[in-house]
Amino acid sequence: RCAKGITLEIPGNNHPVPVQRVTDDDLQALASVLRNAAFVTGLDLRYNALTDAGAKHMATFLQENSSLRYLNLLFNDIGTSGAELIARALHTNKTLVYLRMTGNKIGNEGGMFFASMLEINSTLEKLDLGDCDLGTKCLIAIATALTRNGSVKAINLNRPLLYSQEEVTTVHIALMLKNNSSLVELHLCKHEMKNFGLERLCEALYENSSLRYLDLGCNKITRDDVKFLAELLKQNQTLEVLDLSANRIEDDGAIYLSEVLTFYNRTLQALSVVSNNISGKGLVALSDAMQKNTELSYIYIWGNKFDEAACMAFSELIHTGRLKLNCTDVKPYEVDGHVHLAELSHGLRKHYYWTPSCGEVMNKDANASLAIVAVSEY
Repeated sequence: RCAKGITLEIPGNNHPVPVQRVTDDDLQALASVLRNAAFVTGLDLRYNALTDAGAKHMATFLQENSSLRYLNLLFNDIGTSGAELIARALHTNKTLVYLRMTGNKIGNEGGMFFASMLEINSTLEKLDLGDCDLGTKCLIAIATALTRNGSVKAINLNRPLLYSQEEVTTVHIALMLKNNSSLVELHLCKHEMKNFGLERLCEALYENSSLRYLDLGCNKITRDDVKFLAELLKQNQTLEVLDLSANRIEDDGAIYLSEVLTFYNRTLQALSVVSNNISGKGLVALSDAMQKNTELSYIYIWGNKFDEAACMAFSELIHTGRLKLNCTDVKPYEVDGHVHLAELSHGLRKHYYWTPSCGEVMNKDANASLAIVAVSEY
């Protein structure tokens, strides 16, 4: 629910209470009921059974409706033709602010229709095309469109299907970042990003003054590659959230980052180095950086190699109040006089694929990025 209207939530994955999933025919009936319901500003249809036929009803609804600002179609069965219909509807729609197509296998061709839409639409602020089987051509086309698009503030391009090791898509995204002055949040998980691509990306970010949230999780970033990020953070005055989860920066990479955070950078607020093969030496360096850098408030470290020194260091940060429990994913406990760390279900985006069946959906502890970088009201 928001101040201007209500969000109608009809998810198809409510485990505690078995639900009937919304079908294409159901959506046609729902759309006819909602056509004049101006108080409904959000529609959540994640994990249902909508296909391209349902996308046709949704496209018609988007062309006729003038109140819907948020549409979540996460993990339905919409394909290329459905993507074309929805993208074309957004050529004329002037209301929708946030669209989630996550997990619909629209492919490279479907992604091309969204790239064309971004050349025309000037209302959409947040677009999620993660897990959509995007290909090289449509990623280049999207990057090209975003060079000229001044309205999109957040885009998710996670897990494309790339069959080349040349990192050409990363190069085009970097070129876009040199010219784009509106993008605030960028997700590039599982892009097979390595040394060359990361260097191009960092070079571009020296010239960018709008990006505040950079997600580089699940790539092939190593300890040597982190040097490019470290040099960037010495000068960058914009980035507030950096997600390096599931890479391999190891101790050396953690030490590079900790040195920059200790002596230079005072802008970064949140850092995730979950599952990066970091041992005690690197973790202690990061905890020391937090002692000296009071701007860095959120740090996520689970999935690394905790020794007693690392456990003691983070236990001290928490017990002195320097690091709050709702700002990290570990909690100290003691057994036989030895300090250990247990995992907390906190992170930058714990509720990306799911929402809890009870309690707060937008729990700030589990979704720190929403508290730091809020893009649009949804």
